[in-house]
Amino acid sequence: MDIRIYGTVEDSIVDGPGMRYVVFTQGCPHHCPGCHNPASHDFEGGRIADMQELIRPMARNPLLDGLTLSGGEPFCQPEACLILAKAAKAAHLNVWCYTGYTWEALHAENDPARMALLSAIDVLVDGPFILAQRSLELQFCGSRNQRLIDVQKSLAAGELVRWSPPVW
Repeated sequence: MDIRIYGTVEDSIVDGPGMRYVVFTQGCPHHCPGCHNPASHDFEGGRIADMQELIRPMARNPLLDGLTLSGGEPFCQPEACLILAKAAKAAHLNVWCYTGYTWEALHAENDPARMALLSAIDVLVDGPFILAQRSLELQFCGSRNQRLIDVQKSLAAGELVRWSPPVW
């Protein structure tokens, strides 16, 4: 399977905790004003990447803590993103995902492919970027409406559980 991507970053420290491998998917229906990746909106833009091309860097970097799926909109390519998430889990990495959809919207839609991707994610940063709510004080998100959701705890509890950074 192939995936259309905007690009990758092999050593990000801003897209979740620790060192992260980030895949920026191509194509986004949200078109948030002030988006930091507006070139990723066009569904025909970017480039086609082979899954193994994206999986290899995760396996060869022992310093990685996790994979972050960003965009564009990862939930517009849920099958391909699920393959990446499963590969990350096999490499003992955690999986974060940024989406313009809300937790509630994903559940209301109940699309099987999107729900399968959701079930493979550890932390979901949900909601559109809202320029009027932008804040540089927030950790791992860009606007105050966005939430960091502990997906596995939320699924187990049957209700939304916010992610909290570990206390050392």
